[in-house]
Amino acid sequence: MKRRSERGVAPPPPLGEDPAAQASPGGAGDPPGGSPRPRRSWPSWLFRTLILHLFIIYVSIPFLIRLFPALLAKLVFLNIVAFPFVDFGKPELLLNHTVNFYLTTEPEVTIGVWHVLPGSRGIEAQGKDHSWYEESLADNNPVIIYLHGNGGNRASGHRVSLMKVMSGAGFHILALDYRGYGDSSGYPSETGFTTDVMYLYDWVKARSGNSRVLFWGHSLGSGVATNVARKLLEEKGIQVDLIILESSFTNIREAAAHIPITRIYRKFPGFEYLILDSMALGDIFFRNDENVKVLSSPLLILHSEDDPVLPMHLGRKLAEIALHSYENKDKVKFVAFPEKLGLAHENICSDPELPDIVKDFVKNIK
Repeated sequence: MKRRSERGVAPPPPLGEDPAAQASPGGAGDPPGGSPRPRRSWPSWLFRTLILHLFIIYVSIPFLIRLFPALLAKLVFLNIVAFPFVDFGKPELLLNHTVNFYLTTEPEVTIGVWHVLPGSRGIEAQGKDHSWYEESLADNNPVIIYLHGNGGNRASGHRVSLMKVMSGAGFHILALDYRGYGDSSGYPSETGFTTDVMYLYDWVKARSGNSRVLFWGHSLGSGVATNVARKLLEEKGIQVDLIILESSFTNIREAAAHIPITRIYRKFPGFEYLILDSMALGDIFFRNDENVKVLSSPLLILHSEDDPVLPMHLGRKLAEIALHSYENKDKVKFVAFPEKLGLAHENICSDPELPDIVKDFVKNIK
């Protein structure tokens, strides 16, 4: 007679041992062979999901821009960046001898403007009203119509700094916010900007007598400046007295290919077609290079060597196009500000030599 254990019946487990563990060496529920089942790590799953979503967004944006060019306009104009928040009706909080006023450039579009007097007239301006400021435009001091870049408004720090510097150098400054910026009504567009500045130019010329009136365009504003100058020439036969372009570019398509925000897409298949070519679909051109070919107004181009937004070679290229096109080469001047000064894209106004550079150029132009 055989023992029970010899008939295939397992002997009872030793005292204190788990029968389930003995039956499945890898643990309850483990797969055959004793290998532990891998456990899903929540942090790693979340990371993989995040990467996937970012990749989908990255791939989708160029196609969305191509389908909806209005999205690209938001990035070009950046008027949604409304900082700083100030009371535009009280420019004296930021600038001395300055008044605020509004012009209706077309139905339902009103733009806000600051008029900054030359510093030499600051004391006599105390207590004067807006009509006195208007009359002062004919005092033979040159008048700058300042055209700012994208984002922000006329109260942005570097813009206020420039107004202070050029006021101290003896200039009137008329600084406007285009439609859709600051406290101006309407919506941004290239043609709309031209309309706004044309209206302001006519308003100034009607009051400035023999005072020289010049355009100062910074960054995107350089495109506005040459657009208006060309339209004045072609439609009214008027050559603007002088044009200053600060941190400028050749055209918006080439500028978009170099600005930092597009860096992550420059190797993207179809980058030019999906993003750069979509500028034209949104009616955004800002053709500085084409505009200077037909102008003969004295042209001063200022650019910093360390500009991280619009590389200096774009400004230099624009100057070379103008030099090639202008019959009188003395009317075109390019000034590069050394990298060691650290002026970047917005701070050329902090160079103490800037007022003399501008005044000498104005003085030497006949």
